[in-house]
Amino acid sequence: MLTAAPPGFQGFRHTTTVEALPSDVIETRLWLEEHVWLYGVLKSDQNVGPIFRFPDLISACVSLILSGPEAARQVFGFLGTELVARSPNTPRRREAMWRPQYDLLLELQRSPANRHPNPKFQLDHLTTACVALCQQADETGASVLQQARVNMAQRFRAEQATQTR
Repeated sequence: MLTAAPPGFQGFRHTTTVEALPSDVIETRLWLEEHVWLYGVLKSDQNVGPIFRFPDLISACVSLILSGPEAARQVFGFLGTELVARSPNTPRRREAMWRPQYDLLLELQRSPANRHPNPKFQLDHLTTACVALCQQADETGASVLQQARVNMAQRFRAEQATQTR
């Protein structure tokens, strides 16, 4: 697993080591408030057959939010009004996401909306914004679970295409 977290960050530790995770997932951080909600989605009665884990759920949130026509405006709107009002020392949980959604966030992070003279937001800010916006749109998390299914099918099709070449 690759890490996209800032060096020296002292966050919560998983029992899983970085070396034990596949290289197609990227480490990120998720602010505690959004982690608690997403944990509720993980443990909900709707998360069945298959049971999706955090990389699937976080990636689903990123896919849902960044697929919209006003994605950048929506994300940076949340960051500039709600997340910026929180303490910068808010605890974060160490989690992971799938590489395709990381690539989407990386593109957003490199966008003009995140360049001078605008404030510079990090990957954990963008990830947290996507999860928070999904929570605002659907408190039940049903849309996140549905998108996790779509993402899984897309990953599987992509893997099958590369294996048949």
